Amino acid sequence: MSKLNSALLDKAVNDILAYASGEDVHCNGEDKKGKKRNFTETVEIQITLKNYDPVRDKRFAGTFKLPTVPRPNLKCCVLGNAAHCEQADRIGVDHMSVEDLKKLNKNKKLVKKLAKRYDFFMASDNMIKQIPRLLGPGLTKAGKFPTLLAGSDDMQEKIDEVKATIKFQMKKVMCLNVAVGNVTQPGKDICVNTQLAANFLASLLKKQWQNIGQIYIKSTMGPAIQIYF
Repeated sequence: MSKLNSALLDKAVNDILAYASGEDVHCNGEDKKGKKRNFTETVEIQITLKNYDPVRDKRFAGTFKLPTVPRPNLKCCVLGNAAHCEQADRIGVDHMSVEDLKKLNKNKKLVKKLAKRYDFFMASDNMIKQIPRLLGPGLTKAGKFPTLLAGSDDMQEKIDEVKATIKFQMKKVMCLNVAVGNVTQPGKDICVNTQLAANFLASLLKKQWQNIGQIYIKSTMGPAIQIYF
């Protein structure tokens, strides 16, 4: 059961979208002059936890697939066998074969550069076990170890699924943030994604909503608006 106030969330999202399109908005008790940017701003929620001890309490991690993709521009690279490389070529996705990976020669700088160039990786099932041997621990260190791509998977569907998946992971800090949309999407899609993301996080916590202190929502360059107190 969501504890987010729908009316408050609707207004916050509408203000964010208006601000991002260059309109003036009144939020957080003051007038703000909007500005349209020359890139697509991401909308994210920032969550502060309370009554939670990151040292003593059990750390949590969970992934959840949102109904609409929050960041469609994420770049993917397929580390694939011949069939997957051919398929990637057809749908315009970057790809690398075993031979391409061997050329990197486990060079840490080159692997780091590769990890930086893409937001996520996918690897054919018969290649995934070879990744550590071919590249070393570079992708794992960057938090970008490839997602498994089975022979029967529809590549485009699988890519869209990864783009729509958000991850909550408790580390040493009490703040979490996750993308729930972008400023080109309809407000209602962002609202649904936000409600679902907040509910999912609550389900991971020991005392559920009692462990959530505040939630703010903001676009990349816009003001942060509080939607949960």
